[in-house]
Amino acid sequence: MKTFIVAAMSADGFIAKNRDEASTSWTSKADKKHFIALTKKAGVIVMGAKTYETFGAQPLAGRRNIIYSLDVEYEGVETTTEPPEQLLLRLEREGVSEVAICGGASIYTLFLDNNLVDKLYLTVEGVIFGQGLNLLSKNLPRQLSLVSLNKIGDNTVLLEYDLIK
Repeated sequence: MKTFIVAAMSADGFIAKNRDEASTSWTSKADKKHFIALTKKAGVIVMGAKTYETFGAQPLAGRRNIIYSLDVEYEGVETTTEPPEQLLLRLEREGVSEVAICGGASIYTLFLDNNLVDKLYLTVEGVIFGQGLNLLSKNLPRQLSLVSLNKIGDNTVLLEYDLIK
């Protein structure tokens, strides 16, 4: 099974200005189009409860939504507290071939820390925040191999990396 991270960040490396801000409030149309196409192709998306709430706590259509939550059940989506290895094994047994990890920083870190990520799709937007949330919630060095770099909008670049394991 292929597991990938999809994220957008500012030119100075932040995924949001603060924990309550949705990336959809500042990313380009090109990024939104890329996110929708990539996650619909995967068919399964995984994110944390806080990220889900920044999307309006509504299921993203055309995708199986799995939300990490310790204490809240959301209507129309699956919630889980499973360790990431167990979640991916269960999904693989169910016939899932691709999973998109959609944030936030603690969920990206959880999957990366367990060496469960194969690929990183990173959209870099032409904005600077000065401060904000990092892609990862802890120091987690990893080696990446650049697969492609494409300009997908006027001020938007898409980087595709493979993780070197």
